[in-house]
Amino acid sequence: DQAIRRALEQVTLPHLLGDIVLSHKLKSPVQDDSGVWQLVFELGCVVGEQLSECHAAVESTLNELLPSRSFHVVFNQTIHSHSTQLPQQAVNGVKNIIAIASGKGGVGKTTTAVSLALALKHLGARVGLLDADIYGPNLPQMLALDTVPTIAQQAPMQPVIVHGLQTMSMAYLVPEGTPMVWRGPMISKALQQLIMMTQWQDCDYLLVDMPPGTGDIPLTLGQKIPLSGAVVVTTPHQASLADADKALAMFAKMKVPLLGLVENMSHITCGHCGHDQAVFGESNVAALAKSYETSLLGQLPLSTMHVEALSQGMPAMALPQSENALYEQYMAIARKVSIALSLRPRCYAGHFSSIAVE
Repeated sequence: DQAIRRALEQVTLPHLLGDIVLSHKLKSPVQDDSGVWQLVFELGCVVGEQLSECHAAVESTLNELLPSRSFHVVFNQTIHSHSTQLPQQAVNGVKNIIAIASGKGGVGKTTTAVSLALALKHLGARVGLLDADIYGPNLPQMLALDTVPTIAQQAPMQPVIVHGLQTMSMAYLVPEGTPMVWRGPMISKALQQLIMMTQWQDCDYLLVDMPPGTGDIPLTLGQKIPLSGAVVVTTPHQASLADADKALAMFAKMKVPLLGLVENMSHITCGHCGHDQAVFGESNVAALAKSYETSLLGQLPLSTMHVEALSQGMPAMALPQSENALYEQYMAIARKVSIALSLRPRCYAGHFSSIAVE
C-alpha cells in the first residue's frame, strides 16, 4: 500500500490536472484473488479526454517503478457536494451551486456562464443554468431560443432542457417584453423561488448567471442560498477590474469560496497578420487574482465567434469543435473550475432531512 502511494507521487499528470494529488484520491488498494491490485481513484471532478492521459500516466509509472506487480486502474469522476457558506443548507436535486458574477455589465458574463455550462456538460457533468437577472433576463437569447417556453402553470416548476442543460429564467414565467417593476424584497423572493421551487434533476453543478453589481440579488444569494463557489468575470480595463475587485470582496466577506477569475476581451487578433493587440491595455488581472488567493482561470480574446454562432441558431459551445476557435480555452476553464471545487471540503447537508426544533 505505501509503496503504491510513493510510486503515485512520481506520476506526471497532464498540465490542467497538476493540482490533483493522486495519492489523496486513491481508495485503499485491494489485491484480488488473482494477485492483481485494484486501484480506484475518486477524482470528484470531470476532466473529459484528459482522463485517458491520466490513466496512461498512472499505468506507465506503476509498471516502471513496481514491475513485479499487476494493476487494474479505475478512475471515478462522480461529483460530490462541497462546503458552502451555509453548511446546514442544501438545494434538492443540486450538488453544487456556482455563482457567475461581475462587478459591472458589458464584460461578457452571460456569454461566459452559458459557455462554461456547456463546457462542463461536454466534460460529462450534469449541469443546470439559472438566469438570476430578474429585471433583464436574456438567457433565451444567449441560448438562441426562437420561441421562449412558458412554464408559469407548472408546479413544481420543471427546468427547460436546452442543449442538454437544465435551464430556468424569469423569461419563462412572464410574457416577452413585460417589465419587472419590482422592489428589492420581491426580487429577492423571486430569486429564492426560482432556485428552491424548480425541480432540478440531479445537477452536479448549477451555474447562476448573476446580474452585475453588489445589490439585492447577490446579497440574497450570499445570505439565503448555499454557494459552493463563485467565478468573477472581468475585462482588462481598469474600470472593470475595479468593479471585479468589489465583487471579489463581496464574496470574500460572505465567506463564499472563490474559484477564480475569467478575463474576457483580453486581446484581439488581427485577421490578416495574426498580431495580438491588447485593445483595453495591459491587464493586471493576475495580480488581482493573487491578492484574493484565487486563480486566473483563463484570458479569452475579443471575438465575433459568439455573434456568428448565435446567427446560426445556437451558442458557440454547442457548435462542432472544428467550428469553435475558443472551444479548447473554454474546456480548459471548465476543467479548472471542476478541479478547484473538487479540492474543497465535502458537504453532507443534503444527506439529511430537515430537522425542526420546537
